[in-house]
Amino acid sequence: MDYEVIIVGAGSMGMAAGYYLAKQGKSVLLIDAGDPPHTDGSHHGETRIIRHAYGEGEAYVDMALRAQALWEELHDLSDEEIFIPTGVLNIGQSHSVFMQNVIKSAKNYSLNVEKLSADEINQRWNGFHLPDSYMGCFEKDSGVLLSENVVSTYKKEACRHGAVMKVDSAVRSISILDNRVEVGVGKESFTANFLILTPGAGTRQILSLIDLELPLQEVRKTFSWFEADECTYHSRNFPAFSFVLPDETYYGFPSVHEAGVKMGRHDGGQLRDMRKPPETFGSYDEDWRDVINLARQFMPQVGQHKIGKVCTYTNTPDGDFIIDRHPNHDHVVIATGFSGHGFKFSSVVGEMLSQLVTGDGQPAFDISPFSLKRFE
Repeated sequence: MDYEVIIVGAGSMGMAAGYYLAKQGKSVLLIDAGDPPHTDGSHHGETRIIRHAYGEGEAYVDMALRAQALWEELHDLSDEEIFIPTGVLNIGQSHSVFMQNVIKSAKNYSLNVEKLSADEINQRWNGFHLPDSYMGCFEKDSGVLLSENVVSTYKKEACRHGAVMKVDSAVRSISILDNRVEVGVGKESFTANFLILTPGAGTRQILSLIDLELPLQEVRKTFSWFEADECTYHSRNFPAFSFVLPDETYYGFPSVHEAGVKMGRHDGGQLRDMRKPPETFGSYDEDWRDVINLARQFMPQVGQHKIGKVCTYTNTPDGDFIIDRHPNHDHVVIATGFSGHGFKFSSVVGEMLSQLVTGDGQPAFDISPFSLKRFE
């Protein structure tokens, strides 16, 4: 059967793109090796942070603001919870590059961000215990996304608008023709005018089918939940947070649905062999040691470690995304390398991917910072 667009990889970015395309009346086929939402993608683990005053650089701020607007639209559309307005507290030493970028982007974009001393933070949220050398920037309008609810809602709405799902289906071949593509799945083949590749941690395997290599690294990461006093750490009265320490970076969540405080280390991790399952949580001492040390140092009221899980970051060398057309085929679009900070943008990335294959093919935002050419 012929489609206008085939999407390989129906996780957060691919499912969002499928929704926006189907909503416009395009015939769309979404193919995934699993059945999203699932635990093999980058969307599992229940929650993700969205923040606007972006420490990774101002190039992301406009996208973050558009993403926020789209999340609120999806929240109003869905019968599931999508966004919890907890606010986000970025914590670090004032001279750090990350904190300076947060302060600069907040000023340049007139964002609703409040600078707080360590003492002000400790008094406002007694779940923190920060030393005087630290400060914070509190983004009141940011908060927590329910990541698996996001993917399931995009899936439901895409199908309601006519998108076709092909799940539990590994892609065996991709042929790029002059103005068409052909994708083989099992004994079947499907053709389309456009192909969008959003395969997440499976990107290198999929790109090998079209003889394209990218400088990606798949990194095993972990995150944990801790017992927590709900009066102190509930999402009604405690923010999501990030810690930028001199040599380490962490992220964390208040207790959502009374699950306890969730924390993970953003940097570090172990390189993965994608031919094998990742090692289970606890295979390395740092899986639990790093977050326990963070809690003891800065959040001593957090209780015992409850459970840990494993996920995968697909990293680029510079930590910035890849969103671009194939260097030799304009009707093939690649979006990958979201480097552990991409989920919050999946709504706007999905919208941008849909724009790349419809109308004049120009997305609403400048994607040149995410070009493949930067790796040449």
